[in-house]
Amino acid sequence: MGTPGLTGAGTGTRGATATRTGRHALHTDLHIGGHATATDARFPVCDPATGTVIAEVADGTADDAVRAVAAAHEAGTRWAATSPRRRSELLLAAFGLLQDRAEELAALITRESGKALSDARAEVRYAAEFFRWYAEEAVRAAGSLVPAPAGGHRILVQHRPVGVCALVTPWNFPAAMATRKLAPALAAGCTAVLKPASDAPLTALCVAALLERAGVPPGVVNVVPSRRPGEVVGALLRDPRVRKLSFTGSTEVGRLLLREAAEGVLNVSMELGGNAPFLVFADADLDAAVAGAVLAKTRNAGQACTAANRFYVQAPVAGEFGRRLATRMAALTVGPGHAEGTDIGPLINAAAVAKADRLVASAVASGARALTGGARPSGPGCFYPPTVLADVPPGAPILAEEIFAPVAPIVPFDREEEAVRHANATDMGLVSYVYTGDLARALRLTGLLEAGMVGVNRGLVSEPAAPFGGVKQSGIGREGGHDGLLDYLETQYTAVDW
Repeated sequence: MGTPGLTGAGTGTRGATATRTGRHALHTDLHIGGHATATDARFPVCDPATGTVIAEVADGTADDAVRAVAAAHEAGTRWAATSPRRRSELLLAAFGLLQDRAEELAALITRESGKALSDARAEVRYAAEFFRWYAEEAVRAAGSLVPAPAGGHRILVQHRPVGVCALVTPWNFPAAMATRKLAPALAAGCTAVLKPASDAPLTALCVAALLERAGVPPGVVNVVPSRRPGEVVGALLRDPRVRKLSFTGSTEVGRLLLREAAEGVLNVSMELGGNAPFLVFADADLDAAVAGAVLAKTRNAGQACTAANRFYVQAPVAGEFGRRLATRMAALTVGPGHAEGTDIGPLINAAAVAKADRLVASAVASGARALTGGARPSGPGCFYPPTVLADVPPGAPILAEEIFAPVAPIVPFDREEEAVRHANATDMGLVSYVYTGDLARALRLTGLLEAGMVGVNRGLVSEPAAPFGGVKQSGIGREGGHDGLLDYLETQYTAVDW
């Protein structure tokens, strides 16, 4: 049996197709039931740094999605009956394989998403940790047996796999978003159909290949790339064999999918948009705050749902914070992601560059000052320079939209209450960042900020062992930690009388 992978041959029902990017042969077909399946239609995957086509990938259809569900459903009974220990061992083997192939996978992520190689390497490490964490969690889906309060019988609570899962992932973290969903699903005993973003589908195909190379049976993980996401995901959600949807992407698309999922009353997890506030108080360590701001703003060129989007800085230090941040941001190297030494790679496409340019121009027109950057460069590639904007008016449109670019708008504030009001003035609530030297204030703010996650004197909150997710229109459910496993389990209660 052949599987699509970083290297080597594969087999398919209509003849597997491979392409070469750099040193590696990459299979670019659908991955259904353990086989590389070619399609008549294909779509290009381009390097955002150059616009060069690096691969032609199978363009899945609704019929392909149904075939993938059939494969997942057929494999489901056997996989659910596989012992938790065995599932744990297979996930741990996948963790080892991902570590062994880390450099190759990082290079692939860079080629298809434009991500700076240093960021891609960090993503692979992060992605691998989900396999290790859920290898440990697979044996911890504990139930309970307790006497009923009225006596006479006992309450037995057990957890069962949800079933076939439809997993829809974005382009900005193509490895980590795949493993963050696949690892808990497999640990829980579920099978999956993964629909990766068409801008970066190659990484998902490679992750599926590594899982099968680790020993995960054919059909447990299926991958259907497509340029027709509405058609493919719609087919998945209408299939009664699918019992769960896990989606990471924009709030706008999430709303549409929730409506479709409601028809089948599916178990749903949603990790949606963010508009993260970054609060800096006058008593904060400014060096630490600037370093945290750079990390929270520029990881993956600002193209992360957890990226700091709005910077609220207390007036006595706002000027100094802005100058220091601008100095640090201006020193970052912008260039192709695959070049060693690049800090900021290209944005994903021309539309992303146009959006950043529009938001910055609007802010400047309303009175903001560009301390560094502020204008799109000429020449090829989807690049936008690191930009710091000072004195942004509180009502500026740039504060209401998720920027998804290395742009940091700074708004001065006077009182703590004012900062909290600004921070919460959004429909989103994924993550908030707070820098202060006052622990009491920090803990007080965690209770006031409307966010599923809060970083206190930290510019990075992502952690496989922690529950990741938001409130308000930033999502439903949690990924990571023990909570992430529970999202793929149904609770069954049995009344036992012996």
